[in-house]
Amino acid sequence: MLRFRDFPYERPDFASFREEFLGLLRQFAKAATADAQAEIIRQINDKRNYYESLSSLAHIRHTLNTQNDFYAAEQEFFDETDPLYKDLITEYYRALVASPHREELSRHYGRQLFTLAEMALRTFSPAVIELQQQENKLASSYKKLLASAAIPFDGEKKNLSQLIPYQQSPERSVRRDAAEARYQFFAAHREEFDDIYARLVAVRTEIAARLGFKSFIPLAYLRRGRSDYTAREVSSFRREIERYAVPPASALRKKQAERLGLVSLKYYDEALFYPEGNPAPAGTPEEILEQGRVMYEELSQETGEFFRELTERELLDLLSRANKAPGGYCDYLAAFQAPFIFANFNGTAGDVDVLTHEAGHAFQVWLGRHRNIPEYHFATMEAAEIPSMSMEIFTRPFMELFFGSRAPLYRFQHLCEAFLFLPYGALVDHFQHEVFARPELNSAERRRLWRTLEGKYLPHRDYDGHPFLEHGGFWFQQGHIFETPFYYIDYCLAQVCVFQLWQRAFTDRDGAWLDYLALCRAGGSRPLLQLLSMARLSSPFAPGTVKRLTAVVHSFLSQNSQ
Repeated sequence: MLRFRDFPYERPDFASFREEFLGLLRQFAKAATADAQAEIIRQINDKRNYYESLSSLAHIRHTLNTQNDFYAAEQEFFDETDPLYKDLITEYYRALVASPHREELSRHYGRQLFTLAEMALRTFSPAVIELQQQENKLASSYKKLLASAAIPFDGEKKNLSQLIPYQQSPERSVRRDAAEARYQFFAAHREEFDDIYARLVAVRTEIAARLGFKSFIPLAYLRRGRSDYTAREVSSFRREIERYAVPPASALRKKQAERLGLVSLKYYDEALFYPEGNPAPAGTPEEILEQGRVMYEELSQETGEFFRELTERELLDLLSRANKAPGGYCDYLAAFQAPFIFANFNGTAGDVDVLTHEAGHAFQVWLGRHRNIPEYHFATMEAAEIPSMSMEIFTRPFMELFFGSRAPLYRFQHLCEAFLFLPYGALVDHFQHEVFARPELNSAERRRLWRTLEGKYLPHRDYDGHPFLEHGGFWFQQGHIFETPFYYIDYCLAQVCVFQLWQRAFTDRDGAWLDYLALCRAGGSRPLLQLLSMARLSSPFAPGTVKRLTAVVHSFLSQNSQ
């Protein structure tokens, strides 16, 4: 099988691609039967998979080295052509929903395809192409600014990922200095981050206005493929988190301070869970990868085959290095039936989290690799996070492979961090709703808004007088806010679902795993609530769900405190 390094790349001739695509649409309009239209849909999807795979390949190789001039130029090319490509997809969707054979086609492809098509038609118009090009370039400039970090620390230049182990040091002075070095970078570039975000808010608001929306918020929900709930349900969900997750989260932070022997927990203490240091995986990155192979071979036949292919085809890039973009992600190159995992190993437990979380994304899309429908490769965003976060749960019994005798400490920390995330995820979502409800806010007002909302969702956080953070700059590092707006509450929604699988796995692990496989195999073929029903999961929006699960998890953490 072709390895990632050998995947061929050439910039697509967009003019030729466009003519061929429009020619297929003309044939589609003339096709006399549903079968004939289905054959043309197959050809259209082949072309889409080809174009989108080249776009993903350029993006991956650009993030692997943001100073590579060739792929930087290719990223700029796709930033420019992506709105033009979306224009073609809009024409395809318009033809699809108007088909006289729609009912027969929907029985073949599923109704979700037509739901997504109708939603997408509301998110695009030729009138916003230039604005979307601006939006893409601004998001890319944010990513490049993050990747430019070369922070003097411990006698070397560190990027943001390489600072994280120091921020988890058992020595309080080291983690404080590492945190201060981190935020000194953001403070030094405050005007640039403020400017990029201000321009993103303006351009997204203008796009929404041109498409006939009162604000960017409903447009963002359509972009995220949210078809079976609205901002009203999300607002109610956030209130449930504020009521039932924030107080126990504060209690967990108080217990953490006691465990560390501190009078009070400062912001630079939050990443440390144990006075002797957090559990860290033993061995080199190569040895960690080998232990990952053992884990997935033992977990199931499907995961064993999946992980063998992932490693043999070199579909992972895990090491942190200069000029590599920070963070981690999973992408999919349909033309090669290849998921790809991008990460920045740094010697912390986060390295193992990559082998579970991002591998969960990759596993879900790999299970559906023979499906030819681009809309169904990944589930919509909130559902797509369930496979990734659930894989973290199902692999918990194997953590001795990585952490040895400290595996129980890792499991406690992992579950605790999952719980503590709920208030933060709700904060990020609430902040974005407020920003786009009031796009006239200036940069200083947005930072004050963030600080106010921190008081609501993270009342325990103590910035120890740090001027940049006290003035609301923490969110500059949260890439989702800049690059994929409103894609963050998805993690909270998924976490509530994953807590259910975690609870079920205690008494019926095999049944929970089969439900998980069913959800993964469905991909994006159904909206969120239908996928949850397939996996026998309660909706996060259902009355009592958040209250019940937060109580169960907090009780478990309290009884199993390490």
